[in-house]
Amino acid sequence: MKRFLTAVLATGMTLALAGAAFAQMGGPGMMMRGGWAGPGMMGGPGEFGCPGMAAYAHGQAAAQVTEEQAKTVAQQYADQYLKGFKVDKVLPFAGRGGAMYSVELTGPEGQVRTLHVNPWGNVMPFGGPFGRRAG
Repeated sequence: MKRFLTAVLATGMTLALAGAAFAQMGGPGMMMRGGWAGPGMMGGPGEFGCPGMAAYAHGQAAAQVTEEQAKTVAQQYADQYLKGFKVDKVLPFAGRGGAMYSVELTGPEGQVRTLHVNPWGNVMPFGGPFGRRAG
């Protein structure tokens, strides 16, 4: 009897742990509901994933930002969020979705800030809230 109860207890604990792990993963219909591997995630591009990727989901290529456009959107960002900063350098580099740009801005007191512009024209500050001195 003791051996039987031990086997039942071990089986019950295994099923409980497996059920908890299965619940954490989202259950049986997760792929169909657009879970981790749904649109916009590892399952492919979609409207809820990365900005600019919705065009790929609809069978068309998204327009790539040029260096001049990157300079323009970076200056617009600076005008709105970094008063007095002006674009100093635009440095292109290869990114996963196409050409990206690292834009250096110079402030009125010699501060330097860096922004990244992705292939779809989104501007992201880089390096935290504290700038560095030029020179």
